[in-house]
Amino acid sequence: QVQFVESGGGLVQPGGSLRLSCRVSGFDLDNFGMGWFRQAPGKEREGVSCISSKDGGTYHADSVKGRFTISRDRATRTVYLQMTNLKPEDTGVYYCATDFEGDPCNPVLRGWSVHAMDYWGKGTLVTVSS
Repeated sequence: QVQFVESGGGLVQPGGSLRLSCRVSGFDLDNFGMGWFRQAPGKEREGVSCISSKDGGTYHADSVKGRFTISRDRATRTVYLQMTNLKPEDTGVYYCATDFEGDPCNPVLRGWSVHAMDYWGKGTLVTVSS
């Protein structure tokens, strides 16, 4: 069945960079959008970056725009999140997910509930600290 496996998290200093990977199996990246989400300690899970299921474009939340870049490699069935100029507030568990019946960009751009997502990875922890 559908399975997402995130990797690449770790400890990084403020201003540093990190690249997260989401390897996909049992899922066609050509037909569905993908999103990256995060959950900071004590906070609700929020949308971060996404590839729209409607237009295929990439979008980012205002909090990470200009610093994060989402991309996908269909050959390796992997979705990436390149994070640069990391800030302490970027700390959290990062998840990749998709919404089969909607657009994963809705939580990213509109603040809609992340519970509409149908499949999630188990997450990878990113800690930004000196």
